[in-house]
Amino acid sequence: MKPVWVIDDDRSIRWVFEKALAREGIPFKTFGLAQEALAALERDTPQVLVSDIRMPGTSGLELLQSVKQKHPELPVIIMTAYSDLESAVAAFQGGAFEYLPKPFDVDQAVELIRRALDESTREAGDEEAASASPEILGQAPAMQEVFRAIGRLSNSNSTVLITGESGTGKELVARALHRHSPRAAKPFIAINTAAMPKDLLESELFGHERGAFTGAQAMRRGRFEQAEGGTLFLDEIGDMAHDLQTRLLRVLSDSHFYRVGGHQPLRANVRVIAATHQDLEVRVREGAFREDLYHRLNVIRLRLPSLRERREDVPLLARHFLAKSARDLGVEAKRLSEGAVGYLAAQDWAGNVRQLENVCHWLTVMAPARDVDVGDLPPELRESSAAGTDGDWTAVLRRHVERALVRGESNLMDVLSRDFEKTLIAKALAHTGGRRIEAATLLGIGRNTITRKIAELGIEDKHGPDEPA
Repeated sequence: MKPVWVIDDDRSIRWVFEKALAREGIPFKTFGLAQEALAALERDTPQVLVSDIRMPGTSGLELLQSVKQKHPELPVIIMTAYSDLESAVAAFQGGAFEYLPKPFDVDQAVELIRRALDESTREAGDEEAASASPEILGQAPAMQEVFRAIGRLSNSNSTVLITGESGTGKELVARALHRHSPRAAKPFIAINTAAMPKDLLESELFGHERGAFTGAQAMRRGRFEQAEGGTLFLDEIGDMAHDLQTRLLRVLSDSHFYRVGGHQPLRANVRVIAATHQDLEVRVREGAFREDLYHRLNVIRLRLPSLRERREDVPLLARHFLAKSARDLGVEAKRLSEGAVGYLAAQDWAGNVRQLENVCHWLTVMAPARDVDVGDLPPELRESSAAGTDGDWTAVLRRHVERALVRGESNLMDVLSRDFEKTLIAKALAHTGGRRIEAATLLGIGRNTITRKIAELGIEDKHGPDEPA
């Protein structure tokens, strides 16, 4: 671990930090002037920087500005007087991790430094992960299976069918399959077969000859020719028109095709990777998808899990997307509180990873502060979680339990059972005006049971035993 740097022109303050940090086993360096620290920054960087705000020469705020320009992720703690509100505001606006009011408690200062060290270590790990440029992120067992499959297919030219809900990252997997294949040096061409009309899609896939149809003023090479020697990714294959399915089957069968309006067969040396969010077996039974084409495509199948099946990956993905959005926009990355991480991990994510990425981009643009809590999340995300309160209360309970488990809470059965019983009995008593026998009858329990539960659960009964309302 790199040392903590302390900058203060007051020798006694530096001495206090030296003794406290030495006692805690935290390496440190101290400087009397900001200029000295800036000079040292040309040669080295600290793990955390602690600086007074008012010093001769360069001030702590000027030091903060210089540090953030060169090392935006370095946590900086600014020391300031209690009454110096403007300086505290300026410190936060300048990107300070926290400010430490003077006079300060030594233990409080050490605890703040430890928090900053934890933050610095975590962000260093995030940067290291980002610098490795992972193609696909995921630590969940379901994603590890996908990674293993990509590895096993690395030397294969087999046709692959990727299935999974929208937003699970099917194109990312297709690109990874290409990048790790013998065809990696050749083109990767992707086309969404559901995004264009049938006539246009035919020309897009196979090309056309000059004069093949109105407006075809020149010969055009299709995606099969563009992907020659490489990989052609056909997304949403389940929506392809039936006659185009026939043409695609012919290419997969004998590796030859014709341009639209053409009479000369062209050879296709292309690996096809297809993807769909639909159940192709159902489409085959319905007659909407050719069974022989299905079997041609379904040589190797890769199923991508939904985000609901890999909730443990949500914190990793969220940090990655927040860092990515910050880089794209040239701003400081947002940080999620523990509560916000737990809340996100408990969502149903109908749009899967793509939806999570969109939420992270929204937070980068719209969240008011660097630290993001549950209240800062998009309103529609919070509203969708609240939906069902007056209807399917079990859905609310499921989300509550999921969040509690993500937060690492224990003894949930006892805690939630007590809350459940307390709520039922209190509401029944309120409804009957405190008449216990009537409340017990409505709840389907005995009078002795409700009396005992009132005492055990600490339920306030304003009327007393069977007093009239």
